[in-house]
Amino acid sequence: MIKVVVSACLLGSPVRYDGRDKKSGHPVLQRWLDEGRIVSVCPEMLGGLGTPRPPAESLAGRVVTPAGKDVTEAFENGARAVVEQTNMHRVRVAILKEGSPSCGSTFVYDGTFTKTKVAGEGITTTALRNLGIVVFSEEQLDAAEEYVAALERETV
Repeated sequence: MIKVVVSACLLGSPVRYDGRDKKSGHPVLQRWLDEGRIVSVCPEMLGGLGTPRPPAESLAGRVVTPAGKDVTEAFENGARAVVEQTNMHRVRVAILKEGSPSCGSTFVYDGTFTKTKVAGEGITTTALRNLGIVVFSEEQLDAAEEYVAALERETV
């Protein structure tokens, strides 16, 4: 069975900076949960940040809070912990929360805390892609499902 790393917030865990979740109601996630194929991760929590915590955005290769505190190290530690999880579970696919300085796959926020999006990816996404893990956002679950099905056909 192909295992899939999924951002914990998308599964309903209240791990976001504001203590909330971003639960996805997509049926693919529920089916994958029922099948036991999901490895739930929150890079920020794994990196040592608590909940709630100040928001953070990407700025010039760093991750900062609105007060200007550099929290890049915690985000890097979280990415390393997620990489360990993917290696342990032989994960080949990830579904990560778009826009996050950890998990964004096509865009992140620009560090001005004005909800300004810029093309780019989060620290965890970069680490996973460097390992050859295919990363999708929560907006691409149908494509992810097709990709996982194709991988499973290859292994039969």
